Amino acid sequence: MAERGTEGKDLDLRLIRVIHRAMKVLYTSLEKDIVSYGLSMETFQILEFLYNKGPHSIQIISETFSIPSGSITYVVDKLETKGYVERLPIPGDRRRTNVALTEEGRRYFDTIFPKHVQAISDHLSFATDEEKLELIRVLKNIGYGIKNREDNGSTTN
Repeated sequence: MAERGTEGKDLDLRLIRVIHRAMKVLYTSLEKDIVSYGLSMETFQILEFLYNKGPHSIQIISETFSIPSGSITYVVDKLETKGYVERLPIPGDRRRTNVALTEEGRRYFDTIFPKHVQAISDHLSFATDEEKLELIRVLKNIGYGIKNREDNGSTTN
């Protein structure tokens, strides 16, 4: 990779600041939306995961969100008390259970999830569909490039 000049590096710094600020504003607003339903971000993430992906073990949920399994267990206990989730035995493994939405949990999420999706759409309405597709392409390119570099042991030093 060729060495970049000062202007290119300044542009990189400007880009990272813009991405950071935009994501901070976006996620802060979306978190407010989630809190308006009486949920924490972790609780919402778990409900949304179970809603869209079906039953999973606490270990898988923990790995997916990089949240310690003890924290996931605590959140699942609270959701179970509210009647939103249940623990189901995993056939052939008596030591572990899957966490699944109950019918009540599914009905509850059926009411809030479309509202949350609308909030996301409202926030992203400032960009055209073409701009969104280009942004997806560019961000994937950056992400895959970084991942590939790290997997190959390359550094930027």
